Amino acid sequence: MPTTKTLREGSTRKRAAILSAARELFLADGFDRSSVDAVAARAEVSKRTVYDYFGDKRTLLRAVVDSVGQSLIITVRRTLDDTLRGLTEAGELEDGLVAFAMRIATDMLGSAEYTTLRRLVRTESGHLPQQDYNPIADTPDEAIAERFAAFAEAGLLDVPDPRLAADQFLALTFGVALDRLGSANAAQDARVRPLVVEGVRTFLRAYRAEARR
Repeated sequence: MPTTKTLREGSTRKRAAILSAARELFLADGFDRSSVDAVAARAEVSKRTVYDYFGDKRTLLRAVVDSVGQSLIITVRRTLDDTLRGLTEAGELEDGLVAFAMRIATDMLGSAEYTTLRRLVRTESGHLPQQDYNPIADTPDEAIAERFAAFAEAGLLDVPDPRLAADQFLALTFGVALDRLGSANAAQDARVRPLVVEGVRTFLRAYRAEARR
């Protein structure tokens, strides 16, 4: 089936059912062994509906990966709001940043969504647009940078380049854990937390507003 045809938006419920069915089959049987007929049967829609909504199987795979990525991005933004919104005192930053990083290290990195994304990108990369395709890409970094810029506006951080500060925050916390332990999943390894805490403290020594005065 060609991918250049106009695809239907269709029913939200049907689209969700197709994506869920495809995700389950791609994970269980792999892309090559999962047929559109099987996806349609599991989603309880016609084969024609799958093609009308997604065009072909490769496009369906990308849609599955993108939907998982979007779910993870929502988790990052929600966690930022839950842990860092409304902070007004410099003394609250360490606890807030540790809480944010630990929530990501448990709720996100330990989630079925994150496991699904890593597995699909790793095992089905040959069927995705680029071999290093990553649907979340820079979005979490940018969301963190936005929050750091807001802290700078409030006089809590001194961050001339918020995006660089976000990259360095991630490197000092999750990057160190990945390098040292091979994983930043705090739900599986208690050693992640002390590394995260020290990473946050190192970040604040460099970027807390009074540290540069």
